[in-house]
Amino acid sequence: MPEKEREKTLVYNRRARHEYFIEETYETGLELCGTEVKSLRMGKANLGDAYAEIKGAEVWVQSMHISPYEKGNVFNRDPLRSRKLLMHKREITKLIGLTQQKGYTLIPLRLYLKGSLVKLELGLARGKKLYDKRASAAERDARRDAARAMREDQRR
Repeated sequence: MPEKEREKTLVYNRRARHEYFIEETYETGLELCGTEVKSLRMGKANLGDAYAEIKGAEVWVQSMHISPYEKGNVFNRDPLRSRKLLMHKREITKLIGLTQQKGYTLIPLRLYLKGSLVKLELGLARGKKLYDKRASAAERDARRDAARAMREDQRR
């Protein structure tokens, strides 16, 4: 596999797939400073409460926590600052139309390295109700039980 095509996941938002139905995903770039990139490479970030919003013709990610780099001293930035996402204009205009519909929001799903670049996977999401979460949990448990039964049959 070529060097540019390798992807290494740095941070994954597990809560997003539990709380939301993910309709579409988009790959975006991030506008970061050097110490933030170093901290991300060490895996010191949290996407738990993060969300994205559209201001004007730009997309910004809010509440994404990137811990300050230990050796960064004066070059460190605020860990919870807003960060601009780099997307094509046609994608942004499409998102503007979709997020104005009832119930849709933009949720960061994972941060990963693609070659030497830091990318963010952004999901167009619709919130789950409590009964949807219960159905997802029941489905997951059924898959787990079936896989367990198949493993036990193979052992015999």
